Amino acid sequence: MLFFASVSRYHSYINSAKTILELYKGDEPFASFIKKQFAVNKKFGSKDRKMITHICFCYFRLGKSLEQLPIDERMLTALFLCSSSTNEVLKHLKPEWNEKVELDLDEKVKLIDASFEYEEIFPFVEELSDGVERELFCLNHLTQPDLFLRIRPGMKEAVLSKLKAAAIAYELKGDHCISLPNSTKIDEVLLLNKEVVVQDYSSQRVGDLILNLKSEIQSRKLNIWDCCAASGGKSIMAKDLLGDIDLTVSDVRESILLNLKKRFAEAGISGYKNFVADLSTADYRLPATGYQLIIADLPCSGSGTWGRTPEYLRFFNKEQIVEYSALQKKIASNVITQLQPSGYLLYITCSVYKKENEDVVNFLNQNYNLEIIEMKLLKGFEQKADTMFAALLKKV
Repeated sequence: MLFFASVSRYHSYINSAKTILELYKGDEPFASFIKKQFAVNKKFGSKDRKMITHICFCYFRLGKSLEQLPIDERMLTALFLCSSSTNEVLKHLKPEWNEKVELDLDEKVKLIDASFEYEEIFPFVEELSDGVERELFCLNHLTQPDLFLRIRPGMKEAVLSKLKAAAIAYELKGDHCISLPNSTKIDEVLLLNKEVVVQDYSSQRVGDLILNLKSEIQSRKLNIWDCCAASGGKSIMAKDLLGDIDLTVSDVRESILLNLKKRFAEAGISGYKNFVADLSTADYRLPATGYQLIIADLPCSGSGTWGRTPEYLRFFNKEQIVEYSALQKKIASNVITQLQPSGYLLYITCSVYKKENEDVVNFLNQNYNLEIIEMKLLKGFEQKADTMFAALLKKV
């Protein structure tokens, strides 16, 4: 009797996940949507919520592959493919899979369905930037990316000492990048923004382009505009890499700049300028006459980050790629008018689509006096990280 009660519980997890998935329409991040569902239905305990959420996210990781399967079978298949250790749901509902859950992904794929097509995981693979290995990239969406921290200047010894004292397993990538399991509660151990910054591995690698810039510009104090500042990670990194800078930040949302103020205070950054502006229009005033460097981390599809938000694998549409590309060209065309002679534009997206990446950079190169100094795809899918694109251009 106890066994059947236990099995019933795991069927309940599947049924609850199914109900939530059928209600979700893709018009908000799934993480916020499911929290609202749990707030309305309070019968679920902490363990229940965690399991149901995990099943849903695994389901999204399949993208549009294996859609011929019934939804409950598809959820179990997703759970099997996305798990690397034994799982309570599989143990009770698919014990034959649970026994083989530690197999390599290729072996697990052979077990589930001969019709599985890896390219069906990621939408519109024909639009990918040059250099993306399709099979590896698509299959990596079945794995949760890691959490990455950037150690701030002078903090390495203290940070590593704290991690060791807390018995937190980590991997050091290079001198200042730390990789940890995504579920690590790092804010209980380290001082965020002061000692470390939460910043993806690929985002940290954008710093290589900033360092190249440092050797080319002889000015002691650079005048820099982070034009779509968002959470301010690139501004903090520029300050850490370049030292004393004259910083201006802007964003289309005033609420973002208010959050940024708190984060900058924690990071010890003061004396910067800020303003709200919709840079897709030319109707704004700048607090300076020109900049030696404009950091343009522009609005994009976010397709390089869908390992963290896999719901977009199902709900993104192809028209949005063209819309984002047009918006990026418009914003970039407006902001480059504020570059000083021989100034630099650092163009960044967290997209893997060519229309948002190489095509925009080539458009700027061909239509404005901008020379491409360096352009590269930062292939985070090889490192359990996000994939990004960055290009450094110089006004000539």
